[in-house]
Amino acid sequence: MAAPQEPDDIRASDQDRHRVAEQLHAAAADGRITLDELGERLGTLYSARTYGELAPLTRDLPVEVVGRPVPEVAPGDAEGPSVSVAVLSGCDRTGQWVVPPRHTAVAVLGGVRLDLRHARFSGRDTTITAVAILGGIEITVPDHLDVVVDGFGLLGGFAGHSTGSGSGGPRVRITGLALLGGVDVKRATPEIGPGGKELPS
Repeated sequence: MAAPQEPDDIRASDQDRHRVAEQLHAAAADGRITLDELGERLGTLYSARTYGELAPLTRDLPVEVVGRPVPEVAPGDAEGPSVSVAVLSGCDRTGQWVVPPRHTAVAVLGGVRLDLRHARFSGRDTTITAVAILGGIEITVPDHLDVVVDGFGLLGGFAGHSTGSGSGGPRVRITGLALLGGVDVKRATPEIGPGGKELPS
């Protein structure tokens, strides 16, 4: 059995390098680094191959853009259920679960809670269809997700306060219907650890 891959050894993508370049340009504009330093770091950036090589480029800057890769599904990991149903009851999906590319949540006179803060995704694009009929569905997303909310309410509410781009994570579309019920999509507040640094979600 192969040993677990260290995060610093994982190959960086073009999107990762682009995010670091944006932070470096912002730091130069703020006067945090000189133009010479910007040129040196950009030269190193575009030759970097792994997360371990990218991390030092922003380590002394106040906002960390280069996080660890979004948790991927390891070989042998089973996808989580494609349906969450609560009829006159409740259903919770929390913790470390694997979200399939398409998931449907249905609440009829009940409640469904989907917590994606520690979830892993089997694909880069995920669609969650939420249907609340005289019930409620609460979906919590972490700050790194790119979220699109386009459901609607009919004599109910379909609130998508978390809509917007994250920091390079998967793209999640949340759609569906709230009929005499409610669907609430909210972005979790980042957890702050010792030294004031944001903890990975």
